[in-house]
Amino acid sequence: MTDATALLLLPRIQVQNANAVSGPLSWGFPAPTAFTGFAHAIERQFTDELKSGFDGIGIVCHSFEPQVFRPAGKRTRIFRLTRNPVGRDGAPPSFVEEGRTHMEVSIILAVCDYLPKRKGEQLAKEIMAAIQGMRLAGGSILPQRSDRGTRAQWWPLDEDLEGQRITFRKFRHRLLPGFALVAREDQLAEHLEELRIDNPKATALDALLDLTRLNYEPDFPVPGDPDTQQWGLRKKPGWLVPLPVGYAGLSDLYGPGEVANTRDASVPFRFVESLYSLGEWVGAHRLIDPEQLLWRNISAPEKGIYRCINRYSDTLKTSTS
Repeated sequence: MTDATALLLLPRIQVQNANAVSGPLSWGFPAPTAFTGFAHAIERQFTDELKSGFDGIGIVCHSFEPQVFRPAGKRTRIFRLTRNPVGRDGAPPSFVEEGRTHMEVSIILAVCDYLPKRKGEQLAKEIMAAIQGMRLAGGSILPQRSDRGTRAQWWPLDEDLEGQRITFRKFRHRLLPGFALVAREDQLAEHLEELRIDNPKATALDALLDLTRLNYEPDFPVPGDPDTQQWGLRKKPGWLVPLPVGYAGLSDLYGPGEVANTRDASVPFRFVESLYSLGEWVGAHRLIDPEQLLWRNISAPEKGIYRCINRYSDTLKTSTS
């Protein structure tokens, strides 16, 4: 159960040229950190109305169009890159590979502050207007369409779990057709244990790669001829994807200004690397309560951990539809 008093829905946001390379091992949909950062930027613009901020952010994708193409005779896809203007010497600069994508997403913000319904609806309109001048995952937000389905919505929540679920059953229909991004650390841990039965040295990275790639394996029976075997594609338990969820420290935490040429010399600095986990795209109609949808930022500077978490795996153990 979430501690939020209301859900603020920003539906059908069209984003052009969002960042499609969020980590060193994969490309695709932007990482959850891009959306939690977007929510933080909204909080900073509405500090008077949102004194307690947001309890989390939900991510639902309706369409995803990566800017890639497949050259003739090739099996792999490459990004469509822009040729920048020539330099002072008359020669074109070298390419800096930047993956971009167009997408349509709905964002759900869990609001902690109590607001009367009329004030909440007004706040929703103001936030929807404010994001028109913001960027999401490095991409430009296109002008809001005029149809009714793209207007911001305010959904008050009850204090008890059952009341929240009743409201959420109605709310989730506003997210269709669409898929919600959730975390599946439970499946990653289970698969790692399975791999270690045959290979005790298997790592979490081995389990992640084995779950998110296409695996062609032998010993698949031929329909109608059980004595003949063939190669086949191993089925996966859901729409699983590798997911950058944050950063882990590689160095000590340096004080403000100790490291030269940092972006902001007024805050502490640390060298980090990407943290990966397992994610899953789940049909929005399969969600039971808001807690399954929300992503939150957590940090443990003493351990060097800065990451996003989602409680979908935990709620599966106790939720019933």
